[in-house]
Amino acid sequence: MEYADSTVMSFDNPGVHVMVGNVKFSHKGAVMTCDSANLYEAENSLDAFSNVTINQGDSVFLYGDFLRYDGNLNEAKMWENVRMENASMTLFTEDLMFDRNRNLAYYFDHGTLVDENNELVSVYGEYSPSTKLARFRDQVVLTNFSESEEEIETGNDSINVRDSISEHGPVNFVLTTNELEYSTIDKVATILGKTKIVSDSAIIYSTRGKYDTVNDLATLYDRSLVVSKDETQTMTGDTLFFNRATGFGEAFGNMVLNDTLQKVILMGNYGYFDQQRDFAFATDSAQAIEYSQKDSLFLHADTLQMRTVNNAGAEKAERELKAFYGVRIYRVDLQGVCDSLQFNTADSTLYLYKNPILWNTGYQITGEKMEILFNDSTLERVNILNRAFAMEEKDSTYFNQVKGKDIHAFFTAGEMTQVDVIGSSESIYYPIEDSGTEFIGRNKSASERMTLYIENREPWKIAWFPATQGEMLPLVDLIPSSKFLQGFYNYNYLRPVDRYDIFRKTVFKTEDLPPPTRHQKR
Repeated sequence: MEYADSTVMSFDNPGVHVMVGNVKFSHKGAVMTCDSANLYEAENSLDAFSNVTINQGDSVFLYGDFLRYDGNLNEAKMWENVRMENASMTLFTEDLMFDRNRNLAYYFDHGTLVDENNELVSVYGEYSPSTKLARFRDQVVLTNFSESEEEIETGNDSINVRDSISEHGPVNFVLTTNELEYSTIDKVATILGKTKIVSDSAIIYSTRGKYDTVNDLATLYDRSLVVSKDETQTMTGDTLFFNRATGFGEAFGNMVLNDTLQKVILMGNYGYFDQQRDFAFATDSAQAIEYSQKDSLFLHADTLQMRTVNNAGAEKAERELKAFYGVRIYRVDLQGVCDSLQFNTADSTLYLYKNPILWNTGYQITGEKMEILFNDSTLERVNILNRAFAMEEKDSTYFNQVKGKDIHAFFTAGEMTQVDVIGSSESIYYPIEDSGTEFIGRNKSASERMTLYIENREPWKIAWFPATQGEMLPLVDLIPSSKFLQGFYNYNYLRPVDRYDIFRKTVFKTEDLPPPTRHQKR
């Protein structure tokens, strides 16, 4: 004891000194003051009452209504209206233990820690003045503020700044979890368990990571999830970096970006999403999945990009998907390879560039450039522009073939029903006798324009413009070179056989290398 206005010995307990008025104690570098106290000399302890303060090293200040201090254990227990201040941090609770040996304060029955940026509440919490680290467990809520009052929705509930004891402004985000570590120096929260972070730009789900509350930067591990505010886009990955202020998210390892509005998934071992530009990027085993229909379309390329195109008058956001280098496509009714492609939801058209090859059931189509038109994701039309060639394998020896400058192929329910060949059209087809088992011969014809009608995967009518006469040869009179039109190649070995085969590299045989094509503007 250093001072008290009055001190008396208790008659009931002779070892107790009762001190009243401006009481002051000091013990191992800490100074304690109060209105009154009971000092137990034998136990080296005291009880302090009303306006209790503890000042440790002019850096830690504790305030409360009641204090029990054990000098042997160097431990203080303070309760009712407790407040602890250290640097820019203030801790509020109704019951606080302060272990001076470990320099650790902790509470068991709800508390609130506040600094310039954040307010943290929990059932259990602890704070170390020496490391400036706080740890929280059970019903943890971290609220990050701006400068004026605002309410933010957090699922079924909402949190209002003025419901708290802080005098901060609008809520930037709210983090809820059951275990969290927080540094009052750099204002970084370390995620230690199942966590949800809600803001005006995104919702984050994570079980491990860090959140820099000053710079709004999240570093997340263990396949955390970022969900756009409207919940139409999600991104996950082994490791995620997310900037809440700019809406920029970056993923490393098994990234999955799902656009539920457009029914498109981007995947890769690296990717990012820019909310401000509404732009997504994927590479390293990149894959896109379009799943608007029963049969999904799977697409692989070295690099994938997806962005929103704002067209005036459009009823909803329109997307543009681009794929570069080594494109391979698989859907049950459609397979293809090319160097690069572009898909626009505005016109439901898929554009294939540089050595495109397309397969549909038994047909193979090639050209310099292709346009694939869909109607509600159902294949409706294919335009093959320049050096167009279509063939159907009848068996390993005979192939129906058409070629021309351009070809327009039409489909019904995913089956080719009509082929228009425009410009220097030529054809070879092998009609089958009525029994359906034997070829009659080889029919070859040429004209400026030709239309081929197909039913049950068999040509049933051919119209030439202007009219022309076909040349029919018996099979016995055919020599190998007369079986094929010039420019015939069978690329079936390149055809993706399933959704996983899209990752196989497209390598042309030396004898099948396509002729060089002029540059295609994308």
